[in-house]
Amino acid sequence: MTTTRVEMKDVHKQYGSNDVIKGVDLQVQDNEVVVLIGPSGAGKSTVLRMMNGLETTTSGEIIIDGQDIAHAGVNIDKVRKNIGMVFQHFNLFPNMSVLDNITLAPVELGMQSKADAETTGRELLETVGLSEKADAKPASLSGGQKQRVAIARALAMQPDIMLFDEPTSALDPEMVGDVLEVMRKLAKGGMTMVIVTHEMGFAREVADRVVFFGDGKILEQGTPEQIFDHPQHERLQSFLSKVMNA
Repeated sequence: MTTTRVEMKDVHKQYGSNDVIKGVDLQVQDNEVVVLIGPSGAGKSTVLRMMNGLETTTSGEIIIDGQDIAHAGVNIDKVRKNIGMVFQHFNLFPNMSVLDNITLAPVELGMQSKADAETTGRELLETVGLSEKADAKPASLSGGQKQRVAIARALAMQPDIMLFDEPTSALDPEMVGDVLEVMRKLAKGGMTMVIVTHEMGFAREVADRVVFFGDGKILEQGTPEQIFDHPQHERLQSFLSKVMNA
């Protein structure tokens, strides 16, 4: 029996009179990799940020592990402990070493002792291919290396769900592959993931399900084969013809 980890029910988001999310219904199952695609401004990143409580809903429900995080009374910090998020920009603390960036939150929140957090942090650096950078400062790293540290930092909180908001969009093309490789490893390891990306080849390879957004709505969703090889909606056909031939 599959377990639903995230469920959005008729979610709307308005900024003033501007409707940016218009009645989104979306489920994410345990161990599922869901990739959100679509043109810029379609609402993908807003939906992702709502899943982490970084954006509030105007109406609708967002149920994560049985709790509606759109409800005013919910302890969002408690729910958020189980959700890791990686952004376009790395937001590493420049005055701290790579290892200290990774261990800070687990130690501060009392999840691990400093010694245990450092052991975990070194294991995570090995996972992301940066064992030798534990004592380096972020300024000495490339963009791709910084993003891999940001992934390790998110994983240090031992999340059940990982959210990725265009994690390669700020990187030089030659840096993208290393970051995607780390994400492939997580997907193969069974991590529940929701990914916003413009990397269509990657989406086809790792996704269990691809969800196409347009104008704040889900216009089509299905397996990678259905979406990329047999798109039904004319907006999706148009989008793919542009991005696949770019």
